Amino acid sequence: MDQLTMMHIFTKVADLSSFTQVADQMNLPKASVSNAIRHLEAQLGTRLLHRTTRRVQMTQDGMVYYERCKDILADMDDLQQLFASTQTALTGRLRVDMSIGLAKNILLPALPAFMQQHPALQIEVSSTDRRVDLVREGFDCVIRVGALQDSSLIARPLGFLSQVNCASKAYLERHGTPTTLAALETHQIIHYLPSLGAKSSGFEYWQPDTGTVAFMPCAGNLTVNNTEAYLAACLAGLGIIQVPSHGIRSYLNTGQLVEILPAHRAAPMPVSLVYANRRQQPRRVQMFMNWVESIIKPYLTDI
Repeated sequence: MDQLTMMHIFTKVADLSSFTQVADQMNLPKASVSNAIRHLEAQLGTRLLHRTTRRVQMTQDGMVYYERCKDILADMDDLQQLFASTQTALTGRLRVDMSIGLAKNILLPALPAFMQQHPALQIEVSSTDRRVDLVREGFDCVIRVGALQDSSLIARPLGFLSQVNCASKAYLERHGTPTTLAALETHQIIHYLPSLGAKSSGFEYWQPDTGTVAFMPCAGNLTVNNTEAYLAACLAGLGIIQVPSHGIRSYLNTGQLVEILPAHRAAPMPVSLVYANRRQQPRRVQMFMNWVESIIKPYLTDI
């Protein structure tokens, strides 16, 4: 095993704190990962990792070596891609994550053209409502909708998704159409909570005069924890939902869903491309992120 490969294995183990996960991600036997670390430690004459049955943690020397490894590996990527700007095809594996709605309504319909242009590129698309751990789960980049938490990751803001309040035609025929916030007292909203058991904030609405968000407690007998169920429940006539407009445009056009209270929409949701903090991303990641930005921009607003 060459030196750069061993350094790459070490940085992966340091990031993931797991020999097993690194072996799975790199398609290597676990013994090869362990041997690479032992060989590096023998070369350097110092221990890089503390290993127990439950945990893998860098030593002080390991932290210093880790930072230098990241720089060297990034420089090697730069060197290998020095003349890549004249190439059009991309190769290798790309792992990305996004919400179910973005994958279903925006990315996957546009993806055939991108993959036809780069047939040697292997793309793994994860779409889930939970927030993945970009580093630990080996993602090259993720598309995040909503406010970002402070972290060591880099975020590229793309814009905002406008939201609408809507209900099914059948629901409104049974319960009437609310025209004021006060009228919501006699209506049912469908609660969306990624973690069941938490308390719903109620109906969200944007106050443009103050630039703030407010919430109105509302009745609702149904709570769901994923966006597909959220939309399905609304289509079934179970209550009012608040969703990005791009995901329900076809239902609004056919009349299955009807927008209500347009003057009291929820705040637009920020959309960001998030990736690991490193000086130089691989060319395939750079080009994919640029492509994602180009296809998603038409669905976004500036605020």
